[in-house]
Amino acid sequence: MLSRLSRLSRPAALAVCAVPVLGLFAVAAFAPLPFVIAQPGLTADVLGAHEGKPVIVISGAPTLPTKGQLRMTTIEATGPSTTVRLPQLLDDWFDSSRSVMPKEAVYPSGGSDEEIEKHNLKQMAASQEDATRAALGFLKKDPKDVKVDLNLADVGGPSAGLLFSLGIVDKLDGDGSGGDLTGGRTVAGTGTITEDGKVGAVGGVALKTQAAHRDGASVFLVPSAECSDAASELPEGLQLIPVSSLSDAVNALRALNRGEPAPSC
Repeated sequence: MLSRLSRLSRPAALAVCAVPVLGLFAVAAFAPLPFVIAQPGLTADVLGAHEGKPVIVISGAPTLPTKGQLRMTTIEATGPSTTVRLPQLLDDWFDSSRSVMPKEAVYPSGGSDEEIEKHNLKQMAASQEDATRAALGFLKKDPKDVKVDLNLADVGGPSAGLLFSLGIVDKLDGDGSGGDLTGGRTVAGTGTITEDGKVGAVGGVALKTQAAHRDGASVFLVPSAECSDAASELPEGLQLIPVSSLSDAVNALRALNRGEPAPSC
């Protein structure tokens, strides 16, 4: 083949060599790729109601009225079995309202759509239990005396843990001085939480800040480890506050209520 190409003119030789290369590009264009396309998802006020039911219901202790909002945030992504190909990937790569993410970063458990949905709902249930323990532990209240029911089970994953804990704290203790923890603001955020109050990273924070801004938030609480990701495409007018624990988040919101500066990325 090499000897034959050597006898061809340069343009002809290049044309012959280009055929297999173009073939590879054609195959790549139609081959499924291990990515998902994500965009800002819904937000839900954990201090309010979801599908006609209060998100947080507390018994065994008096609760306080709340004026602001604490909005948990989500992303919407193509499903684990959805085929994503190169042309779509290139279109969404340059769209600031969308993000191209490795499939394993969004669906780490693998399996079918149904298996992943069950896994995410199981994570959400565990996250709600941890959020309750973290909040009651922060307030030094006995879980045997105070019962907390969280009604947001159809939103999968553990990333609302921090907001659930803050909602419980707000309903039971407000800002600690008789006022509302949010100061009447719409506060949004994301972050997993452990039962001892540590906040963990979640992914997709740049899209979640867009969802928060869209739904009226002026403050966004982000896991400290994801500060740079959240700040990279931060919507104008949205204050970004990094937190690594529930106490960080509560103290930052209390500082805002006193007119004091809060941590920033």
